[in-house]
Amino acid sequence: MSVGLLAVVDDILSAAMKASAKTAGVVIDDAAVTPQYVQGLTPARELPVVAKIALGSLANKFLIIIPIALLLTAFAPWVLPFLLIIGGTYLCFEGAEKVLEWFGFAHGHDEGARDEKKLVWGAVRTDLILSTEIMLISLASLDAGMSIWMTLAVLAVIALLMTGVVYGAVALLVKLDDIGLRMAKSPEQRVRHTGTRIVRSMPAVFRVISIIGTVAMLWVGGHLVLANLAEVGVAFTGDLIHAVEHALEPLGAVIVWIGDTIVSAIAGLALGLVVVGIVLLIGKLVGRRPTFTEGGESPAGVAHH
Repeated sequence: MSVGLLAVVDDILSAAMKASAKTAGVVIDDAAVTPQYVQGLTPARELPVVAKIALGSLANKFLIIIPIALLLTAFAPWVLPFLLIIGGTYLCFEGAEKVLEWFGFAHGHDEGARDEKKLVWGAVRTDLILSTEIMLISLASLDAGMSIWMTLAVLAVIALLMTGVVYGAVALLVKLDDIGLRMAKSPEQRVRHTGTRIVRSMPAVFRVISIIGTVAMLWVGGHLVLANLAEVGVAFTGDLIHAVEHALEPLGAVIVWIGDTIVSAIAGLALGLVVVGIVLLIGKLVGRRPTFTEGGESPAGVAHH
């Protein structure tokens, strides 16, 4: 009995690791996007907020994504591309409004303390879309003949693994400056110098992460929209991706990925700017000024402590 159970566990872990490998790009994007929401908080609230977002991510995966994905895959698979188009469009919108903030277009920006509850919900909403792509890529990578219970077990392992990896990395990133400060107080000169360098480099590190996170939103969102429009019959979006991939294929897989990423990010930015314009127009028509930032200050514009 125990040997049989170990064999099942081994099969589950093997399938989970195999499927997880195909989600690496989105996992990196998720880890790059999330620190933007934690910037500007007091040091004492950083890890508790990361923990809240991680719990929200688990709720997204176990209560929403996995049940709905399995039901739709079984009974209405044609709905999935439309949901991914909607999710991708939301990511494009979020990315575009952050790009606008870089150029000084802060819409409805509130100067003041960040609202922790709002920023957690904002991060959890963004996570919902990124986690949906992670779980759907994983689901599509599983063997077609796998039983429903085996599928559930593998997806559960992937959900726990991906959440741990993403939010473990986020927690480490947001506490690096505190680690540097402790090292800077060390009696060992070399350790002190290393700690000082870490502390001094963190503002630049978080600026880079902010840029990477915004670009990640745009390229993941743009790719979701382009790929799934092709799935629902809008042929030219799929033809565009295939044309870029075919043209760059002789240069190698890495160049193909970079080309695909650039095209997706440009498409995502264009779509996001259109959505921002529509939101602003609707706000003007109804006499309200929309606030795009989560929890007060813009994550991209907050200097890390």
